[in-house]
Amino acid sequence: MTGPAPIRVVLADDERMVRTALRAILSAEPDLEVVGEAATGSQAVSVVREHRPDVVLMDVRMPEIDGIRATEQILTGLDDPPRVVVVTTFENDSSVYDALRVGAAGFLLKRAEAEALVGAVRLVARSDSLLFPEAVRALAAKHTRASRTPPPWVARLTGREREVLRHMAAGRTNAEIAGLLRVGPATVKTHVAQVLAKTGTRDRTQAVIAAYESGFLRGF
Repeated sequence: MTGPAPIRVVLADDERMVRTALRAILSAEPDLEVVGEAATGSQAVSVVREHRPDVVLMDVRMPEIDGIRATEQILTGLDDPPRVVVVTTFENDSSVYDALRVGAAGFLLKRAEAEALVGAVRLVARSDSLLFPEAVRALAAKHTRASRTPPPWVARLTGREREVLRHMAAGRTNAEIAGLLRVGPATVKTHVAQVLAKTGTRDRTQAVIAAYESGFLRGF
């Protein structure tokens, strides 16, 4: 009997030493496999299209096109895109928030310990959770000004969809939400799909950002 396939990872950073260090850490884990590297944003897009990884570790500041635009192209250009984790030096960087707005699943600090790096890759690959939702909340508070007048989609959410969106903002997976609401995972998946449709967003990261910017999560 064979175990699950390894998590396939692409590394995108303009510094070779950083990529080498990341590769060494990830390759030491039996369930992780680095399948490609990129030194520029445009290379990252090409490498991802070629190798179809599960996770991309994306540096924010990259030559040619930056990590934000590369993330956007990756997430909009593939039918089944990978989860993108932004790797950054400063957690309160406005560019990190911009990357989350286009759909990055979360971010990781470059000074993070090896265990945190490995855990982050596993988390986003094996679940639909957001990475570091508390920090996402702080970024939203710093880099946006919540709308005083809620957009029309807020009124269109059902009571249950409002609950689900708040749980999404807390970084909970569909399975965790199902347990808390005492419903089946398929039901939660349907609610999430309705939230995305009503907010006009592509994925749960964008839905959470939209919720913060609308004022829906004010005081949450």
